[in-house]
Amino acid sequence: MILIADSGSTKITWSLVHRDGSVETCRTSGINPFLISKEGIVRLVKSEFTLSGKGLSVIWFYGTGALPEKIPMLKEAFSLCFDARRIEVNSDLLAAARSLCGNSPGMACILGTGSNSCFYDGKMIVKNVAPLGYLLGDEGGGAYIGRKLLSDVFKNQYSEPLRNAFLSEHPVTIAEVLENVYRKPFPNRYMAQFTGFVAKHLDFPEMEELVRTCFADFFRRNLMQYLETSSYPIHFTGSIAFYFRQQLEQTAAAFGWTPGKICRDPMQGLIDYHLNS
Repeated sequence: MILIADSGSTKITWSLVHRDGSVETCRTSGINPFLISKEGIVRLVKSEFTLSGKGLSVIWFYGTGALPEKIPMLKEAFSLCFDARRIEVNSDLLAAARSLCGNSPGMACILGTGSNSCFYDGKMIVKNVAPLGYLLGDEGGGAYIGRKLLSDVFKNQYSEPLRNAFLSEHPVTIAEVLENVYRKPFPNRYMAQFTGFVAKHLDFPEMEELVRTCFADFFRRNLMQYLETSSYPIHFTGSIAFYFRQQLEQTAAAFGWTPGKICRDPMQGLIDYHLNS
């Protein structure tokens, strides 16, 4: 059996793939090694993981923040949680590339809680513009959209009907927002949750413009640096890409790109990739 994990900052999808090709799935909270300790990972897995963790041939863990300096800690944490002969830890960006492109070259992008992009040559990532996380980057991701929404609401940048609609659905005070953003853990998840309001109220021109502006930032600050590979297909995965597909396609067209695959998550593509490999 193999265990494949696709981890974002908000959630992880775990798929246990049996020898006959059948799959069992569960979901847990996300793991970002820059925001959680080894001990925290062990506690999370032991309390939320509901599949069998015994007799595994290999674990393929793909996660946000899985940079080389964090991989040893992640492997050690998982070795305390699972009985596996081999543990492989790679970035969520490689997961997106393998899922979306398989063994063919192409552009792979993530638009979820955060954002990322790369050019993949069919075997490995050969170019990547640093995403820089929710404070310095992650343009077009859920935390980026949520941050802009919160800022504009409390700086009175929206019409009164829209602002009232937000505060009616989310009766939060400035003090509560500041506490969650600056003092509590996982501020990126907190800000990203407000994209649900945006999706629900796209009939307001301000919400449509917000999404388009955030996607334009993603293209301008990231994808325009891949112009030499613009003839290859460009694919997207992530909840933001999936639920705001229309705005994403329109923004892409404005920048001269034509999206290929747009899927909510990369898991099925990862299962197919590893079974075929």
